[in-house]
Amino acid sequence: MLAVPIRQFGLEHLKTSELPMPEVAPRTVLIKIHAVSLNYRDLLVVKGLYNPRMALPRIPCSDGSGEIVALGEGVSRVAVGDRVCGIFMQRWLDGALTADKSKAALGGDVDGMLAEYVVLHEDGVVRFPEHLTYEEAATLPCAGVTAWNALQYGGDPARPIVAGETVLIQGTGGVSIFALQFATLLGAKVIGTSSSEEKLARVSSMGLAAGCNYRERPEWWKWAVETTEGAGVDRIIEVGGAGTFGQSLRAAKVGGMVAQIGVLSGGAVTDALALAPILHKQLRVQGIYVGSRTMFEKMNDAIAKAGLHPVVDRVFPLQETRDAFQHMESAAHFGKIVIRVAEA
Repeated sequence: MLAVPIRQFGLEHLKTSELPMPEVAPRTVLIKIHAVSLNYRDLLVVKGLYNPRMALPRIPCSDGSGEIVALGEGVSRVAVGDRVCGIFMQRWLDGALTADKSKAALGGDVDGMLAEYVVLHEDGVVRFPEHLTYEEAATLPCAGVTAWNALQYGGDPARPIVAGETVLIQGTGGVSIFALQFATLLGAKVIGTSSSEEKLARVSSMGLAAGCNYRERPEWWKWAVETTEGAGVDRIIEVGGAGTFGQSLRAAKVGGMVAQIGVLSGGAVTDALALAPILHKQLRVQGIYVGSRTMFEKMNDAIAKAGLHPVVDRVFPLQETRDAFQHMESAAHFGKIVIRVAEA
């Protein structure tokens, strides 16, 4: 079968290779992969920045969709012909995250989805909504579930976002666009930042209530407070990391929440910068590390009921995998970047 394993760190070393066909074992399923989507984590993995000590070779990419073509002995959750995605952390099925459940993350701890065929445990797959294409479904496991978790759970199942609250998104990458779609679906008011007027216009057409070009207003936290009539934002989908974290704290309302997800901006946060607003505003800063299989399934139910379609920026063929990663590195994308592994 064809795959794109990491044999040496660096985008320049990515190339399609022939690997042995994987074989099913008891309670596992063989999936013919149709599409894979990219996350920023995948870029870091390939460049050797996520875990420089990662054992190589490693097949990258956590997110993929395909069709089950064979079953191992004892499989009962799924059947041949089911269209499925793998879950990000193969051991996190339900409940709170634990150290043990956090292991076996696809494309990191274990081989990922960037191959023509993949074998996963039957517990580590979910069926996706029937109205979605393989390319659309491939965007769900990391970015979709992360956004859903940040809005519906946020580390505390008793505090989902409610209609009328304000959500702030940063940029127009996968998690941010999913957060816009889900928050709008749940009745929240969404505001957001971007460096591109064109992208702001596009998200406005999708339901963004107000947008700020942070190149024109570098202190965008002031804009966020003004936009909420001085109250501040109820929940912030923080994907920038150190470079935006301080402004997110300032933009949040008293008693608000910052869902800390990404590290796109780099940099370092000083203790003084981080602590004062957290204390004075009694903020809740919650790390969001994707989510469980149960969260994935509940998100899929909501997507199916609403007929929602993920936003796909571009689709690359498998032979142009390196180009797809370079497009991710350029940060020019809007929504998700997808690699088509096989035709439907």
